[in-house]
Amino acid sequence: MKKLTLVILAITLAFGPGVKADEGMWLLMFLDQQTYKDMKSKGLKLSSKQIYDINKASLKDAIIQFGRGCTGEIVSDQGLILTNHHCGYSYIQSHSTVENDYLSNGFWAYSKAEELPNPGLTAKFFVRMEDVTDQVLQGVFDNTSESERLEIVRKNSRKVVENATKGTTYNAEVATMFNGNQYILFVYEIYKDVRLVGAPPSSIGKFGADTDNWMWPRHTGDFSVFRVYTDKNGKPAEYSKDNIPMKPKHYLPISLKGVKNNDFAMIIGYPGTTDRFLPSAGVKQAIDIYNPSVVTARTALRNVMDADMKADPKVRIQYAAKFASLSNYWKFYIGQTQCLKHLNVHGTKQDLEKKLANWIKEDKTGKRNELYGTALEDIDNYYSKAGEYDYLRVYTNEAILRGASIFSISMRMEALETALEKKDDSKVEAICKDMKNYIEGVFKDYNELTEEKLMAAGLDVYFRNVPMTQQSSAFLSYAFKYGYDFKQIASDIFKTSHFVTKEKVLKVLDSKDISIISNDPAYILTKQILDNYREKMSSIQDQREQLSRANRLFVKGIMEMEKNNKHFAPNANSTIRYTYGQVKNYSPKDGMTYNYYTTLDGVMDKEDNSSWEFTVPAKLRHLYETKDYGQYAQDGTVPVAFLSNLDITGGNSGSPTLNAKGELIGIAFDGNWEAMSGNIAFNPDLQRCISVDIRYVLFIIDKFAGATNLIQEMKIVK
Repeated sequence: MKKLTLVILAITLAFGPGVKADEGMWLLMFLDQQTYKDMKSKGLKLSSKQIYDINKASLKDAIIQFGRGCTGEIVSDQGLILTNHHCGYSYIQSHSTVENDYLSNGFWAYSKAEELPNPGLTAKFFVRMEDVTDQVLQGVFDNTSESERLEIVRKNSRKVVENATKGTTYNAEVATMFNGNQYILFVYEIYKDVRLVGAPPSSIGKFGADTDNWMWPRHTGDFSVFRVYTDKNGKPAEYSKDNIPMKPKHYLPISLKGVKNNDFAMIIGYPGTTDRFLPSAGVKQAIDIYNPSVVTARTALRNVMDADMKADPKVRIQYAAKFASLSNYWKFYIGQTQCLKHLNVHGTKQDLEKKLANWIKEDKTGKRNELYGTALEDIDNYYSKAGEYDYLRVYTNEAILRGASIFSISMRMEALETALEKKDDSKVEAICKDMKNYIEGVFKDYNELTEEKLMAAGLDVYFRNVPMTQQSSAFLSYAFKYGYDFKQIASDIFKTSHFVTKEKVLKVLDSKDISIISNDPAYILTKQILDNYREKMSSIQDQREQLSRANRLFVKGIMEMEKNNKHFAPNANSTIRYTYGQVKNYSPKDGMTYNYYTTLDGVMDKEDNSSWEFTVPAKLRHLYETKDYGQYAQDGTVPVAFLSNLDITGGNSGSPTLNAKGELIGIAFDGNWEAMSGNIAFNPDLQRCISVDIRYVLFIIDKFAGATNLIQEMKIVK
């Protein structure tokens, strides 16, 4: 057997010398080899060790993954965190009631005793990273099947993680880069006591809401404040009243000097996912099917939530976080589709694939054809075959599983039914314990009538958009009996199901009666839909394995073909990355140029107190009218937001925007409408990162909230 030879070559190509980095979410351990020279030429004042050092304190020690999908930064020697308002939104919501509506009114702790705990919220600190490709691919050969390869990679990755964490309090993961051509170990320390310290009212933190989301100019004070606590020895610990504020290795100084066009800027954070190597067939699928289907499904669910939230203040608070989460990428996919079409990303990808095909043919030795020859054909074959089930896949996930809570509860009951059938008592107890924890969260923010409407809307949009031939015959027969009246179906299920209230679910879990689960109408319906989905998806398993191999070779081939022209950054995958560039205005179309900053004047220009999206708090208007700006003013007003050409995506929300000296100048919170295709295709002329100016953050904390206790903690550079 021939030993696998892909990896070393791929890494060499990715980090080839002397080429310019014009985009990318870069790995810190390769900073010197890849981008440091270019960063210095753009104005960086720091050494590479001041950014990333595993032995001494550096910038990376002040950056956290906030919860499960955002970034935050440490800004004091007492573990104070800044992140986005929308990142903290669900935690602010969880503490809110009609009587104490922190979403509407804001929340501020004027002493540490007033800070609020958040069970389940974590702050993950990055410790180090290591290239472990050789270890992970030990035992993988050129003729290893994809299923065997996956199992070997999993097994070897577990060993790597075990060795990295043995005898420590660390956590670790092995993340794949370049579609399986490289593997990197990330080691973290996770802190579990993170408390809410402050949040502006939504009229500041969500100013502009859905209307302004993904748009420029922005005037949103999108920030919130938390704090990390440790045990008395400074170690991670669960919440305890005896815990103390964290003493971080490094925290970010805050600059009041402001920004100018073309100033150096940098972000370190945890970008979620990008797909820059997506082939043309994948782009076509996104444009024609995936994106519009997500929008259709989420529109149906949003309409239900929106109507009920407007009708009842309690429901508004209960569903605020769910609605915001649903809405964010609802609008994103609308914009992404427009941009993919406008920028002809599909055509650009086709051109790249033609170039790759020609490059393969040009090799007279035949080695390129031997290695890469079937990659493009296998990719097209997958999208052709899997495309038959695209609507089924999207609407099952978006209309059913993302919809009414009764579906997710029913799905989780499957594991319990199986364990009860096998009489696996220990498994049954573990599942019941997990389920009890899960339903606590579900039913805290739950309105039965709203959930019934969500079920009806989800079933209706699923039925109308999934091809009949791909729907379960049992489901169709059931719906036919009701004349496809999904409101009536939902009504009857909610009258008879055991999964519609917390008390009923707990009774099922305590009884451990398998017949109650298997005969529950919600469970039966969910099984009909999910079993059908799994059956259809299993029919394309061979094509999925082909795609995995083909994508890996496709990426490797592109990197080899372009090795003399550019560096390559791996796709984002929620691991820590840095990106750099400049504060920058932009021209989205002929005759139009946007300035790189906005101010408080623009907030007042947008004021419309008849719309909750553009309501301005009375105190903020008073501060504006009296020009009571303190030390945060520039040119007679307060800066609110600014643009940079940094390469970010979801997960970067809350990331620190830093100047050339590593000082905090803003908090990243959004991208711009004209570059919504950025997760698939980066456009340096159009793509912009929107950050809330740190001076607006401090102005709100200090002058609006009067939380001078927090200002006094920070190291402010004037």
